Amino acid sequence: MDKKEIIIDIIDHLRPFLINDGGNIEFVKYEDNIVYIKMIGACSNCHMLDFTLKEGIEAAIKSEVPEVKEVINVN
Repeated sequence: MDKKEIIIDIIDHLRPFLINDGGNIEFVKYEDNIVYIKMIGACSNCHMLDFTLKEGIEAAIKSEVPEVKEVINVN
């Protein structure tokens, strides 16, 4: 698997937890070691968005793909 496929697999694994809270996540692109995602539904304006993004999604991705510098939510 290449890095992009690993990242998408991680996002797909996390998706049910976000759906359970009324939200969702979309993979946008992986470029220059930065992952671009789009948080949708309840997740898009949740007060816990930054925590979920950095401590949850970014941490999970970096644990499998250490080259990733950061995960950015795009609107």
